[in-house]
Amino acid sequence: MIPALFFYLFSAIAVASAVMVISAKNPVHSVLFLILCFFNAAGLFVLLGAEFLAMILVVVYVGAVAVLFLFVVMMLDVDFVELRQGMLNYLPVGATVGLIVLVELALVFGSWVINPSSVSTRAAPTPTDITNTEALGRILYTDFIYYFQAAGLILLVAMVGAIVLTLRHKEGVKRQNISEQVARNPATAIEVVKVKPGQGI
Repeated sequence: MIPALFFYLFSAIAVASAVMVISAKNPVHSVLFLILCFFNAAGLFVLLGAEFLAMILVVVYVGAVAVLFLFVVMMLDVDFVELRQGMLNYLPVGATVGLIVLVELALVFGSWVINPSSVSTRAAPTPTDITNTEALGRILYTDFIYYFQAAGLILLVAMVGAIVLTLRHKEGVKRQNISEQVARNPATAIEVVKVKPGQGI
């Protein structure tokens, strides 16, 4: 009875906070609701017996990613009022895409049938003689190793693409050129100036 009560409590708060993330007018409030959603998702992981995933969700996403989002939003000082002025121009296209997605979801959930044979082919339950972290590592690095490597490669490409897209070279800014520094010789590195008596450089 108590686990079911906590499940409905965490689920309701997580869904409500997720809705507030996309509906809040203030971006700082959106990030705070995102942090609240992460905490409730971590609570659901604890109810499922995945304490390691709950800890990782809190430490990595709440402690690093969400706080980073919050700092970036607060420091950029973006004029969101100006950004929302052109939103009405894209409203018909967005409404059409959203309606198509809702129809597709209705068709998927309306025709959803569980195959009886899939019950027998599901993954074996986690052994009780090992820890949650060890069981997760065995599954992740044995059965799903190729998917794990593919996800890492996709994240690497996304990171490199983000760096390339946001990199801007400003003119007039002094930068270090390693090749020029290595190729220097005494003739180019030292300049001898003859100063006459009573005069400065």
